[in-house]
Amino acid sequence: MTALANAIKRKSHKERSQPAARQKYGLLEKHKDYVERARNFHKKDKVLKALKRKAEERNPDEFYFAMEKARTKEGVHDGRHKQANKYSHEELLLMRTQDVKYLSMKATTEANKAARLRESLHFIGATVAKGDKGSTAVPRHTVFVDNEEEAARFDAAEYFDTPVELLDRTFNRPRSTQLADRQAVLGITKKLDKRNLPAYKELAQRQVRQRKVAAVANRLAYGKLLMGKGQKRKLRAKELKKAGVEPVAAGKVFVWKRERQR
Repeated sequence: MTALANAIKRKSHKERSQPAARQKYGLLEKHKDYVERARNFHKKDKVLKALKRKAEERNPDEFYFAMEKARTKEGVHDGRHKQANKYSHEELLLMRTQDVKYLSMKATTEANKAARLRESLHFIGATVAKGDKGSTAVPRHTVFVDNEEEAARFDAAEYFDTPVELLDRTFNRPRSTQLADRQAVLGITKKLDKRNLPAYKELAQRQVRQRKVAAVANRLAYGKLLMGKGQKRKLRAKELKKAGVEPVAAGKVFVWKRERQR
């Protein structure tokens, strides 16, 4: 009988829609909307009552260190705080080691590329980038002869067809016929400078990049040595002078907080 009663089609009662005269006020609130709004209201009311009770029962002499770093924004407490690190000390140390190795490898790569570029350019008519301490081999032009008599009679100016004053130039050494034409000399010089200028710019950029990457790698390696050794602080210049140490020569000096041995 019960199954038969359930099989009978019943009239579905639907909630009425917003009357046409009140369409300007938006959608008519249904029962499910009221339930959701009521639950939200009671949830907030419950939180406010709990906070009020906690404030009434608070000890005015209570203190905890988080109060020193707490901040308010427009009179409202800023509850944002630093998330606890999800990595262990060993994992952080491994990641720091990988970073130092990667940066050291990049610094070495940039130094090797700059060295190869420097060797190919020989710094012809250009200034060396400031801070570069690399050595540059001086290119030479070797001429082979058959015997010592030819070596004694050898005239470099005649062989290279250039004035004696220009024999020391291992690059862009014009011939005597070219020197007779002033426009030809200017064209050779401009062409050489135009061809080598981008290469010198690239060399300077690589040298600067290598120094920056090496500095970051050294800083990370220095921080890796200081990891896991307890709470520390950096000594100020006044404290170093009081101890009789020059601040510039000492660099960064840290002092660690004393901890009780367990």
